[in-house]
Amino acid sequence: MSHDPSSSRTALRICPLCEATCGLSLTIEGTRVTGARGDREDVLSHGFICPKGASIGGLDADPDRLRTPLVRRDGVLTEATWGEAFDVIARALPALTEEHGPQAVGVVLGNPNVHTVAGALYPGALLSALRTRALFTASTLDQMPKHVSSGLLFGDPNAIPVPDLDRTGHLLILGANPLESNGSLCTAPDFPGRLKALRRRGGTLTVVDPRRTRTARLADRHVAIRPGTDALLLAALAHVLFDEKLTDPGALAGHVEGLDEVADAMVEFTPEAVAPACGVDAATIRTIARELAAAPSAAVYGRIGSCTVEHGTLASWLVDVLNIITGNLDRPGGALFPLSATARAPRPAAPGKGFALGRWTSRVSGHPEARGELPVAALAEEIETPGEGRIRALIVLAANPVLSAPDGDRLDRALGGLDFMVSVDPYLNETSLHADVVLPPPPPSRSAHFDFAFNALAVRNQVRYTRPAVPLEDGLLDESEILARLVLAVSGTHGADPSAVDDLVIDRTLTRAVADPHSPVHGRSPAPLAAALTGRTGPERRLDLMLRLGPYGDGFGADPDGLTLERLLDHPHGIDLGPLRPRIPEVLATRSGRIELLPGPIAADLPRLRHALADRQGPDALVLVGRRHLRSSNSWLHNIAELSGGSNVCTLQVHPADAARLGLVDGGPATVASDGGAVTVPVEITDGLRPGVVSLPHGWGHHRPGARLSVAAARPGVNVNQLLDGTRLDPLSGTAVLNGFPVTVTPAKP
Repeated sequence: MSHDPSSSRTALRICPLCEATCGLSLTIEGTRVTGARGDREDVLSHGFICPKGASIGGLDADPDRLRTPLVRRDGVLTEATWGEAFDVIARALPALTEEHGPQAVGVVLGNPNVHTVAGALYPGALLSALRTRALFTASTLDQMPKHVSSGLLFGDPNAIPVPDLDRTGHLLILGANPLESNGSLCTAPDFPGRLKALRRRGGTLTVVDPRRTRTARLADRHVAIRPGTDALLLAALAHVLFDEKLTDPGALAGHVEGLDEVADAMVEFTPEAVAPACGVDAATIRTIARELAAAPSAAVYGRIGSCTVEHGTLASWLVDVLNIITGNLDRPGGALFPLSATARAPRPAAPGKGFALGRWTSRVSGHPEARGELPVAALAEEIETPGEGRIRALIVLAANPVLSAPDGDRLDRALGGLDFMVSVDPYLNETSLHADVVLPPPPPSRSAHFDFAFNALAVRNQVRYTRPAVPLEDGLLDESEILARLVLAVSGTHGADPSAVDDLVIDRTLTRAVADPHSPVHGRSPAPLAAALTGRTGPERRLDLMLRLGPYGDGFGADPDGLTLERLLDHPHGIDLGPLRPRIPEVLATRSGRIELLPGPIAADLPRLRHALADRQGPDALVLVGRRHLRSSNSWLHNIAELSGGSNVCTLQVHPADAARLGLVDGGPATVASDGGAVTVPVEITDGLRPGVVSLPHGWGHHRPGARLSVAAARPGVNVNQLLDGTRLDPLSGTAVLNGFPVTVTPAKP
């Protein structure tokens, strides 16, 4: 494909802006993206596109994007060369760790990391080079409860079953609005079309959500639950199934232990006991349970609204308990485990090492780690609190925790007290403005794309890869090279060729593979295998390695029809690898080699859920929930003019009855207050949510001096997370409670 800068042409690009990973066909004039449409030949998305994908040209050309590194000199961030920027890092960070130890450096990974090749391939090497345990990621603001529950049930925190959308006959959704979010922990381009197809083939869709979202309006039944009580509802559904002898694990029966123990644990959660707390009547609970059991195939799917609550891990666990006891886990039409092309090749089923929580704890509050991470909500105190192990330096990769974490004002102050900070970010945003060095990655059109994370969550097994649609401009560095150079700078090998990082990873991977009796290259020499890898860059050679050693790979010649990078490049629209298929017992990595249905940490947390049965909402009580918008993605797309305006606004949605009681006026200001502070925001009166619930979207608050986000600053909104002080956490996962927390709302002066 020509890159003549004077020509008009098209190029393929997988969209990196949400989990749907749709294929795009870009129109390019010279080096500028002037249009985007869906790639009709894409093996997964088949031409679907949403407003975010259509706006990728605006994101690419945003004049506020940084094009050169920034280095703080005399307190002011000024433009610098790449060499100068990495020289500063190489002088500062190794000296700091030498003096204060590796735990003095923290790493923060934001959501966009899972949307880039570099974000998938290099953080592990960075953490190894730093030798720090002070890792904080967006997972503890989102999906960590699902990782924890999967780890406890299946032994692998990344073994997350997804609903088989295209074959199921009954779908129960809790706390998710995929018509706005495009899906999450379930990679499914055209989620709306798939749900409509479910309805057309006679299937049933039930949506549990305190708001009447676009997804809820599509459903056969919308259950307007009291926010934060999803675990209670799920427990009551399990109670009915056990009590009425409607359970049937089917083919899973020989792979499950703890079934009777779970039945005993659910005894107290009768529909009648649960109904007052969750606001769903007992008859409806029994009907949902019976329909779930009677469906020829069914899947239960819970997302952020059921994760970012005080019982998030229990709710995530109960989602899979329901799938298991109805026989719908690991069968077509139920919830299955995808098999990514870069996953480890399947091997004989055997007991594994299992999954452990709390292998270490945070220094100040003693929060247990989960999957090697500490709660983002604890970051500020880890920086502020004096003593050995205090975080003195921070490396922030594509994250904006000042807006995304609880109590951004406190974190904002804490970041100002760091000795040193590096931010890899295309913008000078509310967090990166504190950095001593800012390293900007290039626009999406200049980057290759492979979905390492989301292929492992896709509703159909497939593999797709797109090379950069536009060559890098002079003065820009590829994100992979930026992160590789960062690894070298912090490890004392500053100035070495960035390819050394990739070569080291390749060597380590092949050394392990040739020693593994289940590997297709067992007993072979690593050097010739490394020499056989193809690709223009280090990341492409690593991708080729992962494909060849993966479940569909050629095994370095063992299977002449197997997958390689060269074969993938011959299929620019991707390769379809077939529908999801049952994978138990091979997926299990528990110490018992079975699904451990009632793990110890879950059993220990159930008394807290029983205590919640007595929780009663007073007639004037209000709780707050967030909301998604199709034209937004957390805090990182508010500076795109094409996506601003319209219904993508920061307003407080209030039910008419609550508005009348509180004296609120549509469009007028209201002050919302909770544990961490207060914000004043315009009111939007709507009957689209249950009384007693107000809704404020996540990711806004673009008002801080020093940020260079001109479009976002013109419509800054307010930071909903400023209402939180960081003390409300799901104890098992360390996930911040961002939904279902109490607030007060009062009219404010215009």
